[in-house]
Amino acid sequence: MLNKPRLLTPGPTPLPEEVRLALSRDMVHHRKQDFVRVMEGIQPGLQYLFGTSQQVLPLSCSGTGAMYAAVCMLFSPGERVLVVEGGKFGERWREIATAHGLETTSIQLEPGRAVSAEQVRTALAARPEIRGVLVQASETSTGVLHPVRELGEVTAGTDVLLVVDGISAVGVSPCPMDAWNVDCLLTGSQKGLMLPPGLALVSLSSRAWDRAREAHSGNFYFNLLAEKEKNAGNQTLFTSPVNLLQGLAVSLEMFHRETLEAVYRKQWAMTRMVRAGVRSLGLELLAKTHFTWGLTSITLPEGADSGRILKIAAESCGVIMSGGQGAWKKTMLRFGHMGHVDWSDVLAGLYALRKGLVESGGHAASGTYLEDAMEAYEDALKNGYAEEGGDNE
Repeated sequence: MLNKPRLLTPGPTPLPEEVRLALSRDMVHHRKQDFVRVMEGIQPGLQYLFGTSQQVLPLSCSGTGAMYAAVCMLFSPGERVLVVEGGKFGERWREIATAHGLETTSIQLEPGRAVSAEQVRTALAARPEIRGVLVQASETSTGVLHPVRELGEVTAGTDVLLVVDGISAVGVSPCPMDAWNVDCLLTGSQKGLMLPPGLALVSLSSRAWDRAREAHSGNFYFNLLAEKEKNAGNQTLFTSPVNLLQGLAVSLEMFHRETLEAVYRKQWAMTRMVRAGVRSLGLELLAKTHFTWGLTSITLPEGADSGRILKIAAESCGVIMSGGQGAWKKTMLRFGHMGHVDWSDVLAGLYALRKGLVESGGHAASGTYLEDAMEAYEDALKNGYAEEGGDNE
């Protein structure tokens, strides 16, 4: 094989060798003691990852399944929620809420823009009946990082629950659930957690659990109250993806060994690295401020075709990246650098991006883009990150 395959997408992400070995272990029965030991072992690591003293529940589904579970368990049909729509996954919150029979009020954002605490505060004041705010920590479709901590300051002390989709944020950038007043935080296995798709994780605050007891969900499969009771005994409500949970145990061990602080520092440095390299190539970044860590969205010049660039990058360099979604499908490229990715993968990705751009008829502005990227990486490692992250460079 001429090139080592490199998966630089917003998810799924590469699997560490330790995780792959754990996934290949012999099957254990999900109602026997071997499985109980797995479940018992992962809970402290999940609480560390989520930044919470509450239970973190594993669910056999995608991240969207966890979003659906949160909506069904926390709100009753006919209630109103505020949805932050800054991309395809903000739209998904609205679609799930509507399917559950909720009334929705939306804050519509331009692509590349983050919501502000003032926008949320104003929307809540205009509709006092709103029962929850549904938002992405990281909007994967645009590469925007919403200010979750500031939103938590708005909803804290009110009857409004803050429900956060952390699918492309947990394990990538800070989002400590308890410290930031998040009432529901959820994620999926296939991004920062360095696992295959198929497992979701969700945690609720104490007041969110109170709301769940009051809500009329009528949901049999995503019954988080029953799931919580099972979890207290180191079990799950239904048959679980046993091997994924064994892999999760290893992934959590890696986070503990490296520390979240070190992981965040690395993810921040690689984000700065990609952004510097992209700018040096003369390309435009969609999110100018409040940008996601672990994912960079690039606006392509007029006439460029992301499909052609991605094809050249994959076939010539072995680098797999992603295009945009919806209306941005051909005019945006999404460069993933979360999870088990390091600086050498990023350099390969930048090289593949330039090759795809030039060979598809485009123009690359700088011959020092790799040096510029490495300089930004080393500078970010040295100087560290602001806890909120992504609001300036």
